[in-house]
Amino acid sequence: MSADCIFFRIISGEVPGDFVYTDEEMIAFRDINPVASTHILLVPREHIASVQDLRPGQENLMGRIIFRARELAEQEGIASRGYRLVVNCGPEGGQVVPHLHVHLIGGRRLNDKMG
Repeated sequence: MSADCIFFRIISGEVPGDFVYTDEEMIAFRDINPVASTHILLVPREHIASVQDLRPGQENLMGRIIFRARELAEQEGIASRGYRLVVNCGPEGGQVVPHLHVHLIGGRRLNDKMG
């Protein structure tokens, strides 16, 4: 993982994060530029640049990230009203940080348009 990757710096503790969950495989923290009252990033500790870089054997990791997002939505009180999970892939897909992450967004009515 590159030391100039902001997620690497957050995972290593060099840059502070508003953590809502951590374990040996992933971290979850509040986005510093939220688009809704709940905007949490779920990030694997292992450096995986994007969805395109997932390897066989990492299916369980992605499943655990999705399940943790569900649990965080419940914890945040947005599960019953609905929320959005977003994974951007590559520059044209809107991925800004080249480290796989899932956005959990909710707490307001979200537009039905994705782009």
